[in-house]
Amino acid sequence: MQVHHVAVKVVDLARAEAFYATVLGLPVLRRWPLPGGGERSLWLDLGAGAFLALERAERLAREKADDATGIHLVALSIPPSEREAWIAKLAQAGHPVYQQTDYTIYVRDPEGNRIGLSHWPEKR
Repeated sequence: MQVHHVAVKVVDLARAEAFYATVLGLPVLRRWPLPGGGERSLWLDLGAGAFLALERAERLAREKADDATGIHLVALSIPPSEREAWIAKLAQAGHPVYQQTDYTIYVRDPEGNRIGLSHWPEKR
């Protein structure tokens, strides 16, 4: 089996798109409209047939603790040679790395969801 898609609920779809499509560079695959206007969902290409669905939520979750249940992390693959460039790009875009390991850097999207950029199994 392989990942088909991952869905993330967001209140501000435009702000989430700016992060995932503009900052992270994920191409938009499809937009799903709301009846009566606006967008309900946006699909972004993760490669190999997988996609990230950004789904409109009615309200922001109260707390997103790293040790809470639920989806813990969306991790995207990067080459180790690009790690420092990603750290700089994320900081410049207002999403500084808040944690890192030898293999992964961690940031928060505009709504607090945990995002990892990983080059496992290659160390930096």
